[in-house]
Amino acid sequence: MSKVKEYFNETVTEMVHRVTWPTWKELQSNTIIVVVASVLISLIIFAMDFVFGVRAEEEGMIWRGILGFVYDLFS
Repeated sequence: MSKVKEYFNETVTEMVHRVTWPTWKELQSNTIIVVVASVLISLIIFAMDFVFGVRAEEEGMIWRGILGFVYDLFS
């Protein structure tokens, strides 16, 4: 039991005294970078999905993407 108590005491000491935490300004700027990057990546994936689309195997499916319509023009 003493080893468990020692482990938690060392963990608290490390988290309080040895870890360098980011400042509030750094945290805000890094959060903005992550949010902007996430939005950009999701827009790129949306654009790729919109262009290539889902090729319907059955006639009733409407969503084929832009390339699906282009393929239908030439076939």
